[in-house]
Amino acid sequence: MNRRTTSLSAFSAIAVAAALTLTGCSSDSGSDAPAKADAGKPQLKVSGAFMPQPVMDMAGGFLTITNTGDTADKLTSVTSVISDDVSLHETKNQKMQPVKSFDVPANGELKLERGGNHIMFMQLKQKPKQGEKVAIELHFEKSDAIKVDLPVEAPNHNPKQH
Repeated sequence: MNRRTTSLSAFSAIAVAAALTLTGCSSDSGSDAPAKADAGKPQLKVSGAFMPQPVMDMAGGFLTITNTGDTADKLTSVTSVISDDVSLHETKNQKMQPVKSFDVPANGELKLERGGNHIMFMQLKQKPKQGEKVAIELHFEKSDAIKVDLPVEAPNHNPKQH
């Protein structure tokens, strides 16, 4: 081997080692990518969902949306196969009125409960009975939609009283 061949072999070995090192670094930083992608996004979870068994052609829906993320979001609508007329309602001064959205605060929660803010299902296509479940989809300003099954409870069910 001459000096030039030895130099080329050494250079090639260094180049390969450097490439492997850079590849290792980029894959390490790539493992942080999902965490960075989630940073600054709402992190939503639904709990305590239920619908009292309807006694008329309308019903209410109740649940809690917890946001453990550092970014607020808004619940903008709810859809369901049980009704083509599903809206968000707030209760002020003992009167219900429709609203366009509800805030889901960062590191906080939105409670939809009896006597307060809630989901309103009008002109039900069918009346679900206690023990059944009603599928709904929650739509948000920033987050992906969340599908939820509302268990149908007794008409007078109120978790606050238990």
